[in-house]
Amino acid sequence: MKPGRIRHMAIFTLKHAEDAPETARFLEDGRVILSAIPSVENFEVLLQVSPKTSFRFGFSMEFADRAGYDAYNAHPAHTDFVERRWKVEVESFQEIDFVDVGGASSLET
Repeated sequence: MKPGRIRHMAIFTLKHAEDAPETARFLEDGRVILSAIPSVENFEVLLQVSPKTSFRFGFSMEFADRAGYDAYNAHPAHTDFVERRWKVEVESFQEIDFVDVGGASSLET
């Protein structure tokens, strides 16, 4: 990953059964809505396969810089998705934001 870029990941478990139509709808709606936000790059919907965690799914995306990440967080499509879908349908989650270490000075964000 190039310096200055941010990889944002939200890993989560839904309240719906894994094979429920509501699960497929949530994942596809997340893909369509969140990937359409202008600063979002490389959006992926992921299935977690390790037995070491109970989280089942992930949304992963990248941003060119902190400004793009902040624009995503404040974007009405994101905040609406969080309020109307995420808070209602997600049982548990963890958010992780990565930057390339590339040297000690890049540890400051």
